[in-house]
Amino acid sequence: MNNTSIFCRFAATSLIACSVSVTAADTAELEVKELATGLNHPWGMTFLPDNRLVITERGGAIRIYDAQNGLSSDLQGVPDAATNNQGGMLDIVADPDFANNQTLYFCYSKPGEGGSSSAVSQARLDGEMLVEVKDVFTAQPLVDNGFHFGCRLGFDAQKNLYITLGDRYKYMKEAQNPDNHFGTIVRIRPDGSVPEDNPFIDGNAPEVFSYGHRNVQGLTIHPVTGDVWAMEHGPKGGDEVNKLGKGNNYGWPTITYGVDYSGEIISDKTKQQGMEQPVIYWDPSIAPSGMTFYQGDKFKAWQGDLLVGALKFTHLRRIEMDGDKPGKQHEYLRDRNQRIRDVEVGPDGLIYLLTDEANGKLLQVSPGK
Repeated sequence: MNNTSIFCRFAATSLIACSVSVTAADTAELEVKELATGLNHPWGMTFLPDNRLVITERGGAIRIYDAQNGLSSDLQGVPDAATNNQGGMLDIVADPDFANNQTLYFCYSKPGEGGSSSAVSQARLDGEMLVEVKDVFTAQPLVDNGFHFGCRLGFDAQKNLYITLGDRYKYMKEAQNPDNHFGTIVRIRPDGSVPEDNPFIDGNAPEVFSYGHRNVQGLTIHPVTGDVWAMEHGPKGGDEVNKLGKGNNYGWPTITYGVDYSGEIISDKTKQQGMEQPVIYWDPSIAPSGMTFYQGDKFKAWQGDLLVGALKFTHLRRIEMDGDKPGKQHEYLRDRNQRIRDVEVGPDGLIYLLTDEANGKLLQVSPGK
């Protein structure tokens, strides 16, 4: 049984911000199968209509996994990425119409004059090669460090592409400025054009959808409501899950539930008028990465629950959800001592995980027999 303490505060939007500490691993039995090994710090994955998985490796490669042939060689035609520190080849997503256009979108740290930036490329998959590769978005400005790229991707039902970005660490104060891309989530059309109803369409960064973020490493579209949810790393404490709203300010670094890694206070405020409260926050940090809502027929008791990977605390976390309200939290697989970088629910209703390590793994999780 879990020993769980929950601290909640009500936000102006009526969502509940909760810091939930789970102090013992959940005892539910799961069956874990290693589908592939030898991945170099795998970071993101996306299912194709034929159930193959396309997987990125932070070291700069993209590969394909299928049940018959295992892992492919590195795809050809992949652009070079700036692979220092947290940079590299990061998230990937299939076009909603992939069955007809074979198009992929991937986010990577793009090298350029004076530094690097998060960029999104569009490409067509032709066998084991990417062709017609072109950038559809590059965050501005480029900076000379290898931290806080963000780089999660997701399509909504209107086929708008959301791209999460980080504050690039030293530029945290710029996360309060929607006239650049630091600490924002942007929304574009698949060709890189800007939707006419974006909230800052007349500004210098018309792609911005929301701002005041730190380093967003989780993004998912709710399978029933269509709402966009995001998850970001706090500093030392203060990891957050947010339900996104157009033009909303999520507070970083003016408000935060965390402190600097040195222990120095970043802000003494946890709330301020005009700034959104998180639906969930964690203190201490679990270093979350990858998130999705469960929808499938294999884990029936988990329907609608939020699944999150934890890097620092090496587990898969399930948050029971009642609509938008979080409830009890559960930890799984912590005894494997593997950093969970991405979480997806497959077409078969099973759960797929990527472990962030030099000998990274693709794991398939099913209910215990």
